[in-house]
Amino acid sequence: MLYQFKSKLHVLGLIGLISLSYATGVTPASASNPADPNKIVRQAFEGADDGFDMAKTQNHYSGWVADAIFEPLLGYDYLARPAKLVPKTVEAMPEVSDEGKVFIFKIIPGICFSPDEAFKGKKHELIAQDYVYSFKRILDPANRSPHASFIDGKIVGMDEVQARAKKTNKFDYDMPVAGLRAIDKYTLRIELKKTDYNFLYVVAYSGFGAVAREVIESYGNQTGMHPVGTGPYMLEKYLPRSKIFLSANPEYRGYVWDFKSSGSDWDDQIVKVMKGKKMPQVGKVEISIIEEEQSRWLAFQDKQIDVDKMPQIAAPVVLDGDKLKASFIEEGVKMERVADAGTTFSFFNMRDPIVGGYTKEKIALRRAIAMAYSNTDEIAQMRLGQAIKAESLIPPDVVGFDPKYRSSLTYDIPLANKLLDHFGYKRGADGFRTMPDGSPLVIKKTMEPANIYKVQAEIFKRGMDQLGIHMDFSVSNFADNLKAASACKLVMWSGAWLADYPDGENFLQLLYGPKSGQGNHACYESPAYDALYTKAISLPPSEERNKLYSQMSRQMEADTPWIMHSIRVRSYLIRPWIQGFKKHPIVHSDWMYLDVAPH
Repeated sequence: MLYQFKSKLHVLGLIGLISLSYATGVTPASASNPADPNKIVRQAFEGADDGFDMAKTQNHYSGWVADAIFEPLLGYDYLARPAKLVPKTVEAMPEVSDEGKVFIFKIIPGICFSPDEAFKGKKHELIAQDYVYSFKRILDPANRSPHASFIDGKIVGMDEVQARAKKTNKFDYDMPVAGLRAIDKYTLRIELKKTDYNFLYVVAYSGFGAVAREVIESYGNQTGMHPVGTGPYMLEKYLPRSKIFLSANPEYRGYVWDFKSSGSDWDDQIVKVMKGKKMPQVGKVEISIIEEEQSRWLAFQDKQIDVDKMPQIAAPVVLDGDKLKASFIEEGVKMERVADAGTTFSFFNMRDPIVGGYTKEKIALRRAIAMAYSNTDEIAQMRLGQAIKAESLIPPDVVGFDPKYRSSLTYDIPLANKLLDHFGYKRGADGFRTMPDGSPLVIKKTMEPANIYKVQAEIFKRGMDQLGIHMDFSVSNFADNLKAASACKLVMWSGAWLADYPDGENFLQLLYGPKSGQGNHACYESPAYDALYTKAISLPPSEERNKLYSQMSRQMEADTPWIMHSIRVRSYLIRPWIQGFKKHPIVHSDWMYLDVAPH
């Protein structure tokens, strides 16, 4: 739990909110960034980013890089499981008062942004005002930030600034906000209207990393091509949709590696190798965008990639059950096998004239399509056994997950056909159905070019053929598809969501009506769902809240804006020269925690 309350007294339950400092593994080093430019980590992304302005994107690959460039107030202990919050740019966890509505953060003096022309040759020290500006950017209506709902309507005095911005079409960044203030150079005070039990998770999210006003105003709409932060790395070279090169930020303060083992043999080995090192050690990161699994696997085999999640097509070659085959062990390759803190799904655009809408016949169409999709085939054929079935909106290892929950939408072709018959989707002479009004029934499904999505298209098509429904598939890249989905322009699309923070609310907000087009790509607007969501987030972590979370999954099934698919099991393959690797469920950028041995 994030924090708890007893009667009206706040209980400081989050790992010692006031007193905790850097004893959790990150001890600040007195020297500047110790990274060695000869130590390089090479990785591949299976999808393209869409730039690195985190106020404007929720692209997973953009966020992966942003984690290394920008620093939020809080972060996560690298080894602790379950995920545990720790200070990042602050001296200690915040002082919390007024029943969890007031937070005081003390910024560490002397942290500087990476060098950039926007600073005109001067150093820019991180101060509390930078976070005030960064939070305001998230709420500027002009940015249409997909992260706005994390804090929208929650900060005292911010509504007035937003209302004025909507009237004047200009956000006044200099207008004082009572609930978001730099009370001195290094002290940030945030006051919420009411208790938000996930607020500290929110401020640990990379989207709330500090940016400098000079940089944003210098680059304007090109900010995503010029990310400048206080993190361990900076963007050295960028070839959109092809290559990303990061180098060590010379202004980064460094730290001494001192994380504690969680008791596993894997952790014990990491601690033995890494403890006491001045970090970061990795001086450069080279990222290739390789969307096709076969190409990515060939690159790993050719030692062009140092660490990668095993492409699913490689499972028969690499694995003996859930163990690494002897031939790879002999090469010195190591494997860490973990389930995603995330889920996969397909969504329907609820505003689309064919699949959208809330009338009984529209719901029946979506439910029939959901019941004709075989998740068993997906796991066996698309995931090659490297997945488990997703039952609810909340995956395992996330607060609110119910291991006993079972979806009401099961694979059932006969029942799906009966549903369509009952609601007037008649079959024509060619065996394919029409809409109840006799117009053509053709459903457009968008996908990416990778081979696994071709397999998924075949699974969909087999089901649709048995229902007598035409489904047309169009192919585009991930970044363009995400932009179209954010504009509510895709009829159907399959995606995945990995936890931004380890609470079920992070998944449930993806269907919250006010987020339509801003994270809610189904553009689903249900008064019943929204009422459950609003009630749930007003409660502390509890059985009562968990029951509301389950009711929201049931409401989703009743309206069927999503088809739940699977939770991917990842087998991370690590070359022997990569030291210190452990996959974190929330933080994806781990280069600052690694070392590279001579090879």
